[in-house]
Amino acid sequence: MAHPTAPLPAAPSARPAPSDEVVVRAVGLTKVFKDFWGRPKARAVDNVDFEIRRGEIFGLLGPNGSGKSTTIKMLLGLLYPTKGHITVFNQSPRDVRTKARIGYLPEESYLYRYLNPGETLDFFGSLFQLDSSDRRNRTEQLIEMVGLNQARSRTVGEFSKGMQRRIGIAQALVNDPDLVILDEPTAGLDPLGCREVKDLIMALARRGKTVILSSHLLADVEDLCDRVVIYYGGRIHAQGPLHDLLARPDQVRITAPILSRETTEKALAILRAEGGDKVRLDNPTQNLEGFFLEVVEKARAQGDTSGATSGNKVAQFIRGGSAENPVSQAEAVLDRLSKPSAAAEPTLSSIPEPVAPAINVARLESLSQPAAPASGTTPDAGPAIAASPGPEASPADIAKANDKLSGLLGGNRK
Repeated sequence: MAHPTAPLPAAPSARPAPSDEVVVRAVGLTKVFKDFWGRPKARAVDNVDFEIRRGEIFGLLGPNGSGKSTTIKMLLGLLYPTKGHITVFNQSPRDVRTKARIGYLPEESYLYRYLNPGETLDFFGSLFQLDSSDRRNRTEQLIEMVGLNQARSRTVGEFSKGMQRRIGIAQALVNDPDLVILDEPTAGLDPLGCREVKDLIMALARRGKTVILSSHLLADVEDLCDRVVIYYGGRIHAQGPLHDLLARPDQVRITAPILSRETTEKALAILRAEGGDKVRLDNPTQNLEGFFLEVVEKARAQGDTSGATSGNKVAQFIRGGSAENPVSQAEAVLDRLSKPSAAAEPTLSSIPEPVAPAINVARLESLSQPAAPASGTTPDAGPAIAASPGPEASPADIAKANDKLSGLLGGNRK
């Protein structure tokens, strides 16, 4: 371990500014899902415009059901836009050459559970028609990068969610893509893994790769993204550089080193004289999470969304109580725990005796008696068959039945 007084390691070189080259362009992008009869059911994306440049880390934000996943699917060529168009590298997203330049990590990693990490990466590398030497080299490097060296002999089905995310990130990079789309890349990862993923994303951007990051962890977005768009109800309600979106131009913040109380109470000119160059004026910024919630709240007031909403009440049958006098969950639990049970414990004297079923003695006696031979039988017809309870048959009918039975059994026919 480094000595406490040892200098900190040098920070990585600053990332170059994104290029002016447009990698993704969406113009009037709209997607309407229809029901079985062709009637519009949900407008998932509604007239969206945005551009993403090479070397940029672009944040795609919004509540559940706001249109982020639908936008990503159209960007990948998995869905056709209803109106408008979207291009990737100035080509259709459905072009095979375009797809070969994209790496995608879905929100849920769909991996073959009986393959180990090396076999998994080798399989995905073969889909991009990489030769065996490249697949082998990249597999080793990626497994090392995501920290799965100690688990290379285990099958993916044995992995935890965090380990599956790690191998999922590796498979998204096996083709060395120019455009990387990451949907919740840090979900399930421990804090160290989250930090490593952030460093990886920054390294990709420094190499000139374009990264699209969709995440509900707004702190990660704030740490990484150059620009963001915020969806609600299929529309973009805010977009631009993070610094511009979070700045409050109507306020001014003065920062200074720790000063004496008397000096702090003086005017700005005295602060400059006391603090020197360390005193600066700039526009303060608010937290990304606060800005995000503010945008969504304004968007909710303007219209509905086909996705999930927030701030709803708990269902009546879960909360307990009546509609006129609802009871909170905490009150219901405390009330149940503090009151004794109304029902007393059962005793032997309180348990009713089992009731024996009624016995039909006459019926039992009739069944125990041997059956009387039926009249009108022939010697080779065998014993007569007892008739089931019902109306009594006439002798003529019994004789006809015995004659037919005798014929079937090979007796004499009459």
